[in-house]
Amino acid sequence: MRKARMWLALAGVPALTVTVLQAQNVVTDWTAIASKTIKQEGKTSDAFLYFAYTSIAVYDATNSIHRRFRPFYFAGITDRDASDEAAAVSAAHAILVYYFPDQKGTLDAQYERSLNGIIAPADAKRKGVDAGAAAAQTVISERTGDGREADITYTWKTGPGDWQPTPPGFLPPAGPWLQFMRPFTMKSASQFLPRGPYPLSSEEWVADFNLTRLFGEAGSTVRTPKQTEIGLFWTDQPFYQDARAWTYLVQNYHLDVPDSARLMAILWTGFSDALIGCFNAKYTFGSWRPVTAIRAGGGNAELTADPGWTPLGITPNHPEYPAAHACGTSAVSSLVADYFGTQNVHVVMDSLVFTDGIHTHSFDNTADWLDEVFWARIFAGFHFLHSLRDGEELGRDVSRQLFENNFQVIHHDRHEMQAQPTN
Repeated sequence: MRKARMWLALAGVPALTVTVLQAQNVVTDWTAIASKTIKQEGKTSDAFLYFAYTSIAVYDATNSIHRRFRPFYFAGITDRDASDEAAAVSAAHAILVYYFPDQKGTLDAQYERSLNGIIAPADAKRKGVDAGAAAAQTVISERTGDGREADITYTWKTGPGDWQPTPPGFLPPAGPWLQFMRPFTMKSASQFLPRGPYPLSSEEWVADFNLTRLFGEAGSTVRTPKQTEIGLFWTDQPFYQDARAWTYLVQNYHLDVPDSARLMAILWTGFSDALIGCFNAKYTFGSWRPVTAIRAGGGNAELTADPGWTPLGITPNHPEYPAAHACGTSAVSSLVADYFGTQNVHVVMDSLVFTDGIHTHSFDNTADWLDEVFWARIFAGFHFLHSLRDGEELGRDVSRQLFENNFQVIHHDRHEMQAQPTN
């Protein structure tokens, strides 16, 4: 069992904080603006795509000036005296206005405020604005026809092992079109397709079933208060939660504009590809959630049905296998370690789901961050252990090929980044 020693015998509650981490430079400022814009549009399961579009445009725009890294889509060259801040603002604004035209008025006002706050000669600003617009248009052109929001219908089955809408809302499946999305760095959405759920007749399935049944029930008598808090902590909306955490990384490690842009682009494209691969697998296998399986008896004579079983959290409305939090967090935690050259990176996450204030969890090792997310999905009653393990492997595969083949350093204007945070 993966690091069971950490999470199956914990007590205590975490510290609280009263503020959400704030933006530091124009890259994180416009990450915060993107977050608000995307959320205002009501985006949930597909929100990560718009963060990815925005971050790639910002990365390519600023990189066209400094030329430190390999371009992603836009390979244009901008004069070195151009303002990289203006380039970042222009790129982010153009992407968000394109995908969310109803919010153009608000975005235009934020754009003007951002540009007015940049201290640079007018000509440098103009060149930066032009670079941002060109980079954004290249991203828009490259991603046209990528499968976003395609009209895909998923018809579920009703037999043992099959995903079905879950209580309390019995909502239809979210984002079935994601399974066919064109990835950013993978060869195809199915490149890292995992092996699939355990057979219902297997001993492994019985063990996984019982683990989630015991630890994931709303009224569990074996889950500790700390484990309950962990399970609930990670029910916050993941993409907005991660956007805040990655802003903290930029703050804490004093990244400049091009390095901030590179980190954001790496993390959002990695997150996106991990989830595209994950949703491809989810709708390939169509596996039932714990609430369905446990109420029905697990499709195995060794198991007993519990018609009143209810998970700690509200089950997400898409198939169980593999676990999306494991896919995404495995990818981005690996990429954070790759970026800084060590797993010993200080990561701070906050969660807005609690009535007693904002809860904050801090990690000094990316493996511990992943480990907590891993077990949180069992404590919440959302997943089985095998699903989490295979999701973790998928995310790790995505991160490995991404970092080896994209966003590489090609010119050193400064020393290599070292993981030395401000304490």
